[in-house]
Amino acid sequence: MDLISEIVERAKSNRQRIVLPEGTEERTLKAANQILTDGVADLIILGDPAEIIKKAVELGLGNIGKATIMDPENHVKKEEYAQLLFEIRKEKGMTIEKARELVLDPLYLGCLIIKNGDADGQLAGAQNTTGNVLRPALQIIKTLPGINYVSGAMLLLTKAPNYGKNGLLVMGDVAVTPVPTPEQLAQIAVCTAYTARDVAGIEVPKVAMLSFSTKGSAKHEVVDRVIEAVKLAHKMDPTLMIDGEMQADAALVPSIGASKAPGSEIAGQANVLIVPSLEVGNIAYKLVERLGHADVVGPILQGMAKPVNDLSRGCSVDDIYKMVAITANQAIAAKNN
Repeated sequence: MDLISEIVERAKSNRQRIVLPEGTEERTLKAANQILTDGVADLIILGDPAEIIKKAVELGLGNIGKATIMDPENHVKKEEYAQLLFEIRKEKGMTIEKARELVLDPLYLGCLIIKNGDADGQLAGAQNTTGNVLRPALQIIKTLPGINYVSGAMLLLTKAPNYGKNGLLVMGDVAVTPVPTPEQLAQIAVCTAYTARDVAGIEVPKVAMLSFSTKGSAKHEVVDRVIEAVKLAHKMDPTLMIDGEMQADAALVPSIGASKAPGSEIAGQANVLIVPSLEVGNIAYKLVERLGHADVVGPILQGMAKPVNDLSRGCSVDDIYKMVAITANQAIAAKNN
């Protein structure tokens, strides 16, 4: 069974309630119909019910009726959610009038549904920017205890089974922070290890903090950032296997790892790769995808107290289907951890 199939099966075995705020978007509806057909998750679709049902009929989507369809402008918990938003944000200047206005926004409403315990995760971005998706999530759901920054991980399903877990590696951060501080890098490392465990099924994440230097082979302030991040990551979660600074070949190839970083438990065995900057991560995963013909899945947003994921506006129906299953896996982990 391939990784995506494993993720889907885990979601089916413990169905979570996932909010889709872009309920009238065609690709979202098509993916939702397949999710409901396959029993991958229970869905809460936000939008004008009449428009959603009309589009579903036009597209021949016979299972949309299995979802809970909620009209942001007319539902029984409208005032309850407005009061919740007011309480969460009143110290930031939120008024009840403003809260009643914002609760009409599906992206805010979805996060409030989750915060109130009425859903387990959210997926959006087919129509909205990353900023619009993340803003209400950070204001309402907020980050995990001890985590101050959201980051993004990518699953790399390569054709090189001798690396990672049968060719599977997880890379972060590829989505959020252009030039992370040592503290941010440490949090990225810890959160990406959790994503590797909870989503990719890597039971023992082995995290390599990448650089152009291995164990002091080069001196530079950007190397110093990675060295400091390794120390901070160990303090954050001493149970995790994290090492660096390390060049990519030393992280992946056993013979090179043994030569460049003798005694390291990670060198030559890494299955989680932490890049020193967003620029490096973006370039690296796209080169692996295009030149190495790897399948890439993500980015998967991590660090939130409850999962909220962001789609590319160019996403496919299949992308949305996969990300619903991934969001469900994150929700399962959030309940178990």
